[in-house]
Amino acid sequence: MKLLPVLLPWILLVLAVAMALAGWRLLRGPTLPDRILALDALYIDALALLVVLSLWLGSSVHFELMLLIGLLGFIGTVALGKMLMRGDLVE
Repeated sequence: MKLLPVLLPWILLVLAVAMALAGWRLLRGPTLPDRILALDALYIDALALLVVLSLWLGSSVHFELMLLIGLLGFIGTVALGKMLMRGDLVE
């Protein structure tokens, strides 16, 4: 019996729970930095979910979507951090 096909559905479940908890923190975070970190965790969880889903389905179709989510998540985190530190995005 191979272990990977047995574990992948459980890993998907754990990542879905992690995304739900990050979404909860995003909505209910007490401060703005908490919400920014929750957004960062949410996009990282989405990337991990797509990687595991691609492994489970045995396809590489999701690769471009993973690159796009990673790029937009990084840019969004940097922009929100800059806005938090300086108060504006454009100098």
